[in-house]
Amino acid sequence: MASNLVLCGRVVKPHGLKGELSIELFAHSPFFLDNFEYIYLKLGFKRPVAFKIISWRPHQKRILLTVENILDRTEAEKWRGAEIYFPEDKFPSKEEGEYYLYELIGWRVYLDEGSYLGEIKDIKLIGDSEIWEIETLDGQEVLFPATEDFIIDMIGEKKKAIIAPPEGLLEIYLQK
Repeated sequence: MASNLVLCGRVVKPHGLKGELSIELFAHSPFFLDNFEYIYLKLGFKRPVAFKIISWRPHQKRILLTVENILDRTEAEKWRGAEIYFPEDKFPSKEEGEYYLYELIGWRVYLDEGSYLGEIKDIKLIGDSEIWEIETLDGQEVLFPATEDFIIDMIGEKKKAIIAPPEGLLEIYLQK
């Protein structure tokens, strides 16, 4: 089995009668799939299972995936809700200053005036929008729209992000 598997999505539901899986990927493009021969599906606390990718196609806001050995709806139904993993060593190379979303988990977030806001605990893709879930020192949650307009700097070697949130955003989340 591949080492260093990275969570990259989930199986939403079966599609049709021939075993297709309707999936959500935590990637900005479905073409991310073109880098991989195998996909790893994991249910609960079980070990991930490798499946050879046969084909994929965009469908509405998801991807329809066909893999070896899932040949009908009954078999596909067994994988509903499964987490999707890919081996990190097969990820496409990045340009300097680019990061995969999973790499940002644990980064410290500072406001542009220098004060510490919190740590990135999770990242969600909602449509084409990237939302950082930031946990403050006192355990409050801030949902931050991670766009170029609001990110001032990303310092990879220090795992540090400097942001200028939209006016009023912090007041919504940070209750005293």
